[in-house]
Amino acid sequence: MSEFSNDIYTEPEGYDRNTLNNLGPLARMAGIWTGERGLDIKPKADGPRKQAYVERIELQPIDPVTNGPQLFYGLRYLIIVNKPDQPKTYHEQVGYWLWEPATSTVIQTLAIPRGQIAMAAGVVAADAREFELIALRESETYGIRSNPFLEHGFKTVEYRIKVSFHDDGSWSYEEDTVMLIRGQSEPFHHLDRNHLHKVAEPTPNPQVTGKPA
Repeated sequence: MSEFSNDIYTEPEGYDRNTLNNLGPLARMAGIWTGERGLDIKPKADGPRKQAYVERIELQPIDPVTNGPQLFYGLRYLIIVNKPDQPKTYHEQVGYWLWEPATSTVIQTLAIPRGQIAMAAGVVAADAREFELIALRESETYGIRSNPFLEHGFKTVEYRIKVSFHDDGSWSYEEDTVMLIRGQSEPFHHLDRNHLHKVAEPTPNPQVTGKPA
């Protein structure tokens, strides 16, 4: 039996158009953030290598989104990561953080310019102090897709991100990207973590401001 109604077209009515008021656990993440003490543990031919990094994350509210009766509130995001004191981009990532109030589901979509995309999800309480999202390569919904070279050399089979909120208004994350690396017998856990502090407030979504996105 499907968990969904047979009516897949009728959109909800009367919902609040102000995204910032309806983000559930994602409300604490809206805005512009910087992190100065990032740590990346990455694979190299001679074994795992640690790399310090700094990053800037911009998370701005989008107008509410509907798929027929399904309703999402969300944040559009851009991440730029650099090695300390180096202007060259070390890592770039774009995507959306989405909150579905009806099912208490948080979704993160991500795309990186290495030819890879993923979508991770988890059921989260609206007032959660921390939560974890998961994507699995074999999933038909919350999964991972990579270009042929990455599938050949660094096959990503699992992605997890744990987000924690702190009393001072900051938040932190821990990511675990599990890869099957060609020539290695054991899965490799590519780990990233950082602690983020707000440097600017978010801009209200376009339907509230009356301005185009």
